[in-house]
Amino acid sequence: MGKNPVCVLAQFKTTKALYHACERVRDEGYVKFDAHSPFPIHGLDRAMGLKPSKVPWIVLILGLLGAAGGMGMQLWMNGVDYPMIFSAKPYFSWQAYVPITFELGVLFGSAGAVFGMLGLNQLPRLNHPVFNSKAFSTHAADDGFFLSIETKDANYDEVRTSKLLEGLGALQVEHLKE
Repeated sequence: MGKNPVCVLAQFKTTKALYHACERVRDEGYVKFDAHSPFPIHGLDRAMGLKPSKVPWIVLILGLLGAAGGMGMQLWMNGVDYPMIFSAKPYFSWQAYVPITFELGVLFGSAGAVFGMLGLNQLPRLNHPVFNSKAFSTHAADDGFFLSIETKDANYDEVRTSKLLEGLGALQVEHLKE
């Protein structure tokens, strides 16, 4: 039973080479590719053609839902479920509700940030094929700059993709299997 190819991994010498390779791969129409570097490279997301993250919208929506839920919960408890008048204050005394409303907004927003990031990044992923590469395991955390293109990409062709990466100055091109 043979193992199926999952991605092609190319190693580059410098950050500049990786940056230009990402631009070229994006311009060739590849969508399912990723860059691996031991440190952040300014502008690499733009070179890869990545869209802005959806996480801030998830945080905003869940934060507002948490705040609305906190305000609604207090309104229900103090005005409908168990109404009591203290010191001639009305049932809806919003000033007293601010701390709990704020805290529930922060709680739901932070939960949205964590779970939104995990969901959008498809985590936890316990194993990725690039970890099977000897070059990746020895250089990725120190001085290696890698570009991986998945075989699921519509433009992927084993020979054409390998030639593209070699033409971009890759030090080595490796086909990884499951």
